[in-house]
Amino acid sequence: MKIKNYMKLTVPAKSVNESVIRSCTAAFAAQVDPTLEELSDLRSAVSEAVTNCIVHGYKDSEGEITVVLKLTADGWLYIKISDKGCGIEDVEQAMTPLFTTAPEGERAGLGFAVMEAFTDDLKVRSAVGKGTAVTMKKKLSGKYE
Repeated sequence: MKIKNYMKLTVPAKSVNESVIRSCTAAFAAQVDPTLEELSDLRSAVSEAVTNCIVHGYKDSEGEITVVLKLTADGWLYIKISDKGCGIEDVEQAMTPLFTTAPEGERAGLGFAVMEAFTDDLKVRSAVGKGTAVTMKKKLSGKYE
């Protein structure tokens, strides 16, 4: 896998930064002129991953979200969104649609399902007390040199 370009961004885990990360991801992907549908898919998947960091990873505590974006020469965009929050005890259970640790939340339990629906590949790694890393992969149909 030959990396064409990459970037890393770390921001406080605050809801105001969800749009920052979403916009940065779309701007980064724009360098290859993806379709509007692909950009919309990326925004949706990234929003869910960032929201999970804030709502579930840090709950009522403070922390940071790190985003690493890599674009390969053959058009794959890799997105890794990670936190150093509480972690997930059972990743398989957490990825089950409608499962949530925050039942009072709006659209609770659909985050991973949305990420899966809008990307070509989704991997979740987590350790209790150490945090969670979500890696998504999306093939972009843009222009490559």
